[in-house]
Amino acid sequence: MNYPHWDVPIIGSGLVIALIAVFHVFISHFAVGGGLYLPVMEWSARRRGREDWLVVLRQHTKFFLILTGVFGAVTGVAIWFSIGLGSPEGASTLIRYWVFAWAMEWGVFVMELTAIAVYFYLWDRVDGRTHLRVGWFYAFTSWMTLAIINGILGFMLTPTNAWLSAVGTGQEANVWWHAFFNATYWPSLFARMCIMATLAGVFAMITASRMPDEQLDLKAEIIAWSRRWLLPGFVLFPLCMLWYFAVLPPLSQEHMRAGISTIAPNAFPAPTRMIVAIFVSSFLTVIVAYVATDRMNTRSFKLGAALGIAFCAYVTIGAAEMCREMARKPYVVYGYQYSNGTRPADVDYHNQAGYTANTVLASPEERARWQQGYADPYLGELMLRGQCITCHTTDGYRSMKKLLAGRNHEGIRDLLRILHEVPEDSPYKRYMPQLVGTPNEIEALAQTLASLLGLPPEEPPSATPLTAPSDPTPPGPEREATVSDPSVAPVADAATPG
Repeated sequence: MNYPHWDVPIIGSGLVIALIAVFHVFISHFAVGGGLYLPVMEWSARRRGREDWLVVLRQHTKFFLILTGVFGAVTGVAIWFSIGLGSPEGASTLIRYWVFAWAMEWGVFVMELTAIAVYFYLWDRVDGRTHLRVGWFYAFTSWMTLAIINGILGFMLTPTNAWLSAVGTGQEANVWWHAFFNATYWPSLFARMCIMATLAGVFAMITASRMPDEQLDLKAEIIAWSRRWLLPGFVLFPLCMLWYFAVLPPLSQEHMRAGISTIAPNAFPAPTRMIVAIFVSSFLTVIVAYVATDRMNTRSFKLGAALGIAFCAYVTIGAAEMCREMARKPYVVYGYQYSNGTRPADVDYHNQAGYTANTVLASPEERARWQQGYADPYLGELMLRGQCITCHTTDGYRSMKKLLAGRNHEGIRDLLRILHEVPEDSPYKRYMPQLVGTPNEIEALAQTLASLLGLPPEEPPSATPLTAPSDPTPPGPEREATVSDPSVAPVADAATPG
């Protein structure tokens, strides 16, 4: 724990990352789907000799360029900024093992931005055939950014046993493609492509909604053309999600089943709410789009109605991304790294040497005093920052006070004992990382949590040393990431790419 902690009041750093990421996914998925929409519509318009369609398409291209080139790029940078502050260990892992993939993606992204700028600014300055080729090139480069990033996102949930066995041995490059084309790569890719096609039609309706009443017939034609893009996603997306669910690790499937099974008794935990939101909002996106854009309603279809359809699609994407994140709990990289940055392979070391044994956030004198059994409020604060506040806040989103409400000193210790020992019947093991540290550190954390609740100070009990680990190697990326959590089943491997 050598990184400063980013404490965001009320909403927490995790929710900041989620809000930025969902908005970026919404825009970036439109960039890929719309990247195909542009040349397909231009090809159709030129083949039919519809110059009026090309005029509308040029206006849509300007809207497309501003939205994707500005907001898409800015939110992409914002994601890296936020995860670098909110989850530095996770960001470090993704950069360390996937730097080649990121380099490819950034290179393709530069070509993508260049292509869409050329496509817009050379409109009517080159012949139709050349202009259309630029559009197809943009469609290809935008899809390539999806294909690359999808591999990394899938790896975080299903890194494959081959990679987990190779990490830390220096042989990671030998299983690079195996980890990239992981078990969730293809179902996730096709599910995202369904969403992208839908967004292409949804955003085209925004452009059409702003057309004047004098072009009512043309407006109806553009809307009719655009809403056809919603049907493939509406039909195929549920099938892709079932495929995706079938290849999830067992613990992740358990998360989703628990959410689904609680609908009947009217209990709505987070997975249940997200699953319901996906189905309801995706259904509304298509139904409302077809009802609101019926030829009888074309005149009254204005910007507000189009934005309402876009909002339904936004909710669908947000809920789907939240479900994907929940399926990965309690990991940031499944089986290798917990969401708070600790690794299962380092649990024994932290329990014996101490979670704060090597931190640069305390002086050598403080660390030596803590290892001798002395505790102070700063030790508990470091434990709270490093292992709890990554996902929780003190008073707001996922509030620590609400989680601990009604507990006394002994109740807090009992909760920490469950999180530390992770018994088989623990209700927390599916969602929360294993608490690590010496008895002295855990007691300091208990006292800090008690102070959050306003409980009076209590003399901490004497610390009992734990059994020394079999491997005293200090934590770090050079350690082999053996899955030591008994609740984690092996990760399904994808077929080795040919």
